[in-house]
Amino acid sequence: MTARAILQVKGTDVVTANPEASLAEVIRVLGRRGIGAVVVQARDGSVLGVVSERDVVLAITEHGAAALDLPAYEVMQAPVTCVSSDPLEQLLALMTNRRTRHLPVVEEGRLRGIISIGDVVKHRMQEVETETSVLREYIVYAG
Repeated sequence: MTARAILQVKGTDVVTANPEASLAEVIRVLGRRGIGAVVVQARDGSVLGVVSERDVVLAITEHGAAALDLPAYEVMQAPVTCVSSDPLEQLLALMTNRRTRHLPVVEEGRLRGIISIGDVVKHRMQEVETETSVLREYIVYAG
């Protein structure tokens, strides 16, 4: 399973924000869409960063209510990205090692989708269930 296969199932819709958007605007989008992160994109479509719920909490902790007026580019984390051909195990290792829960999928400098840790876990569990089923069938028929 690859990032491409995950996006084929979940879709390629990505919620993005302008780097100048205020943190208050980003929070409204997160809440309205029921998502955990937005991708911050430059005018040319390149990925500049990601603002996650964790980034919101850190900004408010550091700046108080004034954080709501900060532009997204001051709050975002530098993006950890992947490409569509990256295998599931690599995505999981990247997310674990870099302590990120959202991976923008980028091809040739263009945003193609976003994968969350929930997407990766869901697909990995499906793989394990399939492998288990195949092994059980093999044991029954081989025995």
